[in-house]
Amino acid sequence: MENIVFLAFRRMRRPLLTLILAYAVATLGLTLIPGQDADGNLWRMDFFHAFYFISFTATTIGFGEIPYEFTDAQRLWVMISLYGLVVVWFYAIGNLLSLVQDRAFQQAVTERRFARRIRRLREPFHLVCGYGETGTALVQTLTERHQHAVVIDIDPDRVNALKLENLREYVPALHGDAARPIHLLEAGLEHPLCQGVVALTNVNEVNLKVAITSKLLHPDIKVICRADSHDIEENMRSFGTDYVVDPFDTFATHLAMALHAPGLYVLQEWLAGRHHQPLQEPVYPPREGHWIVCGYGRFGRAVYGRLRQEGLEPVVVEATPEITGTPQGEYVTGRGTEAVTLEQAGIDQAVGLVAGTDDDANNLSIIMTAQALNPELFIVARQNLQENQRIFQAVQAQVVMHPSSIIANHIRVLLGTPMLYQFMSLAMHQQDSWACELVSRITAVLEDELPEVWEQPVDEEEAWAVSQALTQGQVVTLGDLLRNPRQRERTLPCIPLLLLRDGSWVTLPGEEMPLRTDDRILFCGRLVANRRMSWTLQNEHALNYVLTGEARAQGWIWRRLQRGAAENGNG
Repeated sequence: MENIVFLAFRRMRRPLLTLILAYAVATLGLTLIPGQDADGNLWRMDFFHAFYFISFTATTIGFGEIPYEFTDAQRLWVMISLYGLVVVWFYAIGNLLSLVQDRAFQQAVTERRFARRIRRLREPFHLVCGYGETGTALVQTLTERHQHAVVIDIDPDRVNALKLENLREYVPALHGDAARPIHLLEAGLEHPLCQGVVALTNVNEVNLKVAITSKLLHPDIKVICRADSHDIEENMRSFGTDYVVDPFDTFATHLAMALHAPGLYVLQEWLAGRHHQPLQEPVYPPREGHWIVCGYGRFGRAVYGRLRQEGLEPVVVEATPEITGTPQGEYVTGRGTEAVTLEQAGIDQAVGLVAGTDDDANNLSIIMTAQALNPELFIVARQNLQENQRIFQAVQAQVVMHPSSIIANHIRVLLGTPMLYQFMSLAMHQQDSWACELVSRITAVLEDELPEVWEQPVDEEEAWAVSQALTQGQVVTLGDLLRNPRQRERTLPCIPLLLLRDGSWVTLPGEEMPLRTDDRILFCGRLVANRRMSWTLQNEHALNYVLTGEARAQGWIWRRLQRGAAENGNG
C-alpha cells in the first residue's frame, strides 16, 4: 500500500498542485470582484460561496448565478476561470491515466492484491519459485492430488500461461523476482499454513538466495532447491536446506542402479512415476563392453563418473574440451554428430551410447548417426525440452533423461509421499532379487498403468472408524484393511510397502500385524483400492462387516425390519 501511495503522489504531485492553485486563484478573484444586488447595492461573495460556485462551474455543468445576477466583470472572470480549470483538469486527468498505465504502478497494485489474497488462504500450500518446465510439472502434480500451491516467476508470459492452465485447484501466481525477500513475503513465506518452499529457477544463485531467505525468515519450513553445481549444493546444505536436487547426479545414480540392480531401477521408476502413465518395460543396460559418452558438460561428467564407478571405461566425445575440461580416460574432440567422430570413438565396437549434450537437435543427430553405424546400441538420450518428447519417442532410445521430469518427480515424492522416499532409501540396502519379487507382486495387482502410491495415517481424522475400534480395545490387523468392504472374501488390489510406528520403520509389513493408533502406512496399488479402503477406515458399519462378516442395518427402519424378521424366524 505504501508503494502505491508513493507512486501516486510522485506522479500526481504537479497536477494536484496546479489544480489547487487554479481553484485558489479562481475563488480568490471571484471574492475580490464586486457585484450588485437587486437594489443596485455593491456586495462581495464570501469564500465559501465563491468556492461552491467555482466547483460546479469547473465541471461545465452550471447551476446559475448566485445569489444575484453577476456583473459583466464577474461573468468575464467566470469565463476565464472556466476555460482555465477545464485545461487544468485535462492536464490532471491525462497524468492520472498515464499513472494507471504505468508498469510500476500496475505491478504495485497487482502485488498488493496478490498479498491480500495470500493472507486470506485457509488451506496449507507450497510456495513454488519458478514456473518453467519443472515448475509446471510439479504444480500439475500437486493440484492433481488436491494440494495447493503459490507460484512466483520472473517471466510475465509464464504467469499468464498459468492463468490459462486447466488445473484442479486454483493457483495464485505473482510476476516477481524470487530473489527479492519482499516477493517471498508477499507470496506467503511467513504464512502459518505455508508448508514448504521449492526453488526451481534455472539460476543457481537465485535458488541459493531463496533458500537462505526461507531459512532465515521461517526456520521451521521445509526447503527444497534445485542445483546443478556441486559448490552451490554444498553451500545450500551448509545452512540446513532440507533437500537439494541435482537432476544430473540423480539420473546418473538411476543409470548406475539400472546397471547393477535392474529390479530396483524398475521399482524406483514405477513407484515414483505419475499415475495413469503406462507401465514401463524393464531396461537392462550392458554391464560390460565399450561405452561412448557424447558431451562432457554437467550431465556428461555425472554419467561418466558413474560408469567408471561401475567398472567401465567409456570414451568421451566433446566439441569444446578447453571449456568443459577433459576426462581422466580417453576422449575424442568433436560433436559426435558426424560418423567420422563416432568411428574414432569406436562406435563399431560399442555396446552403449550416451547422447548428453545440452542441444536436443545435436542429441537426435548423434543417435541417428550412431544407430546407422551400429543398430544394436543401447541408447541413453538427454532431452532438454519437453516439447521435443514426440521426437525422442520416435528415435526409440531405451532410456530418455529429461531434467525437468526428474526434478518434478523427485520433489513430488518429497512433498506428496515422503514415506516413499524413505522406502526407496531402505530398498537400496536390499538385494536385487528382493526388488524383482516385489515388482512381480505389484504387477499382479495392476493392470497396465503405473501404481497409485499413498500414505494412510491411522488417526481420528483420516481413519475415524478404525481409531474408535482401537480405542475400544478391538483388534484390527493390516490384513483387515486389505479386505474389500463389498466382498470381504476378496482382497483389494494394493500392497503395503512401509509402516511407521513410534519412529521405527517396518518394510513390507505382514497382513497379520495388528494396527495401533498413530500408525502411518505406505500403500501402492490401483486407485480403486485407495477409495474402497477409505470406506473401511471411516465407516463403522463397513469396518464391522470387514471384521466379522456381519452386515448391520444402518437405518432405523431397516433395523426394525431386521429385528422383526429375526423375531418371526424365532417364532
